[in-house]
Amino acid sequence: MSANHETAEEWMSAWMSVPKAPDGRLELGRFADPFYFLGLPISWRPNPDQGVDYAPVTVPTGFVTDLASIPRVFWTALPPAGDYAYAAIVHDYLYWMQDRPREEADQILKFTMQDFSIGGVTVDSIYKAVDLLGGSAWKNNTQLKAQGEKRILKQWPDDPRVKWADWKKRPDVFF
Repeated sequence: MSANHETAEEWMSAWMSVPKAPDGRLELGRFADPFYFLGLPISWRPNPDQGVDYAPVTVPTGFVTDLASIPRVFWTALPPAGDYAYAAIVHDYLYWMQDRPREEADQILKFTMQDFSIGGVTVDSIYKAVDLLGGSAWKNNTQLKAQGEKRILKQWPDDPRVKWADWKKRPDVFF
């Protein structure tokens, strides 16, 4: 508590109102094709002003992502590695794990982009596209997992020429 003798309740309220959204430096490794893996964990938790009771998300070291899954025709305006890349990785992880409803994963994408002060038009465009078209990615991940694909690496390549398509065939590199 501060020197102005605020009550514990006032101190706790002030502490809780501090935004705590994204946490963790974004450190990525890259395969030869446009797939990336986290070198450090990242996380997101809802801010008090977001009015939601979602559980925090922690994306572990080694998670494999394509960043923002934006069709190539739109890359000039919305590149996969745009300012929303952190939010896209959190979203990719939720879509891969599928331990929450898809709608919640999409809402967390929107909140995380807002936490990074991404412009409203960009947030709305990406959110609406994911809401409209994300079902196919969700189903595809379900199928890939059923076929045994994994996305959390315990070992990553030192050779920058290695493609994700080849690396993921090695069962010894995953948790």
